Amino acid sequence: MGRLIAFIILLIPGIMAAYGIKLMRDSVFNILLEPYPFIWLQFVLGLIFTVLGVGFFAGFLLNRDRKKGTVAKRFQK
Repeated sequence: MGRLIAFIILLIPGIMAAYGIKLMRDSVFNILLEPYPFIWLQFVLGLIFTVLGVGFFAGFLLNRDRKKGTVAKRFQK
């Protein structure tokens, strides 16, 4: 059960990062989606979604590896 909850917790930021990449791709190809009034705003929000999603995933992995003790010395607390 714990693994399922961890998978769901990691799935949400993964979907958010994928949506952010889609927003940035559509902005580069000049495709404006409905809820966004400007192309530049769509790109910035896509960048924020991507950074937050990947950052959460990376932080989760770093925290897990710190608990196991498998990180390099500079990443240890």
